[in-house]
Amino acid sequence: MNILGIDHIEMYVGDARQTAYVLCTAFGFRVRGQGGPETGLAGQRSLLLGQGDIRILVTTGLAADHPAAEYVARHGDGVAVIGFGVTDLAEAYATALAGGATGLLPPAEHGQGVRTAMVSGFGDVTHRLVSRAGSADPFLPGAIDMIAPDPDHGDELLQLIDHAAICLPAGELDPTVDFYTDAFGFGEIFSEYIEVGEQGMESRVVQSPSGGVTFTLIQPDTKRSRGQIDDFVAWHGGAGVQHLAFATDDIVRAVRTFADRGVGFSRPPASYYDVLNDRVGEVDVPLAELRDVGVLVDRDHWGQLYQIFTQSLHVRRTFFVELIERHGARTFGSRNIRALYEAKERELAAQRETAAS
Repeated sequence: MNILGIDHIEMYVGDARQTAYVLCTAFGFRVRGQGGPETGLAGQRSLLLGQGDIRILVTTGLAADHPAAEYVARHGDGVAVIGFGVTDLAEAYATALAGGATGLLPPAEHGQGVRTAMVSGFGDVTHRLVSRAGSADPFLPGAIDMIAPDPDHGDELLQLIDHAAICLPAGELDPTVDFYTDAFGFGEIFSEYIEVGEQGMESRVVQSPSGGVTFTLIQPDTKRSRGQIDDFVAWHGGAGVQHLAFATDDIVRAVRTFADRGVGFSRPPASYYDVLNDRVGEVDVPLAELRDVGVLVDRDHWGQLYQIFTQSLHVRRTFFVELIERHGARTFGSRNIRALYEAKERELAAQRETAAS
């Protein structure tokens, strides 16, 4: 199976217009299309957002028995569909089913060279396989009416979806890795066990052969104290996407821009930067700027990477965004994973105490 990359993400939400407003106002997305009963999407309202090569479809169910409404009732707003761009839809669909995926919608033609099919993924998240014979526009002929491009392109600070982080209940990590290996041809590129105080988690990273799709799969270590991965599974109601990582080529500017628009970020302690040069070596971005905005730095065999988490955008505290800038790095630095986990743990500790009371 030749998976080109993430074609799009579809989020099921309680209010598509409100979610679109937040993503556009805070992160600079633009509305690229819309659909609903008038375009043949019975029982739903959808808005297509775009920035760089990122496409996000936000969908609200208009009836209680619509899949989007049922998803939101179980999990709250969240990523429900991860679309894979493929070169040969029939081959991709057959390969996925032969590797253990469940077929949900068989290959269908939508016109103008766009064909799709649906297969199972993890938890309640599914995968839409998409082949496009022409350009990326239109997105889904006959279902999404495209809107003329905004003459003001905005900041365009975000380029693509670098990876998705997925939290799994204990015991599901190995079967999920096997599933993506067998059904989609992914390979494992990184693994790590993280300890923070009395907490622990296991992480394995799988990636498509093209490098266009990367999933960080995480499960809690139930032999250790309860932590944020346990919280996600409990608050979300099962496996799900904890965060999406958006790639940028200027993370300092992106953080400053989004912070000015009201986005909060999880920050490391000030002491993190006191030993940064000793730990990582000389960094490409001025240390004073990194300290000012709270960006973390690490490296792998190929280069450096810069990362930061937003504070949760979700009423259940189960979804947030990561910004990442790669300077040659292809995987993930071990120290950054721990530092990111610790920063998010500080943010969620108060929420955990509130939920327990």
